[in-house]
Amino acid sequence: MANESLNILIQQGLAALKEGSKIAAKATDDIQDDATDSQLKAALEQGNQQSKQWADRIERSYEAAGGKGDEENPILEAHYEVSKKIRGEAKDDYSRDLGIIASGQLALHYWIASFGTLTNYAKQTGLTQVAEDLHKCLTEAKQADEQHTALAEQILGKN
Repeated sequence: MANESLNILIQQGLAALKEGSKIAAKATDDIQDDATDSQLKAALEQGNQQSKQWADRIERSYEAAGGKGDEENPILEAHYEVSKKIRGEAKDDYSRDLGIIASGQLALHYWIASFGTLTNYAKQTGLTQVAEDLHKCLTEAKQADEQHTALAEQILGKN
């Protein structure tokens, strides 16, 4: 019974991540147009490619866990809205680029928490491949977060 209940949580979490992947794809296109720093643009493009890999792994994991239907993701919708506001109110390219990084890291921390939690749940229920796929996403999200931090430090050092 406990594994069945846990599997439902996994399905719900993966459904939210599926929807989050759609939001992230939409947001990335907007954000790339607003970035001015060449290294930030490159990082955003790399992140866009990474997100597509995550979406594929999430979809596979969702199916493996027996998920059906879709789930809204108000958390990532809110991240996207905050990102639009930060970019829209930026007074210059410098603060806009740093705001893009800050917003991106907020979203990455959501992904890190989600991937970590669902990895542990999947391990507990014996969904080994799901756990492996999500752990890979977790590792990549942590690396992306470190890259964002380094990029922000670099941009801060230019001024």
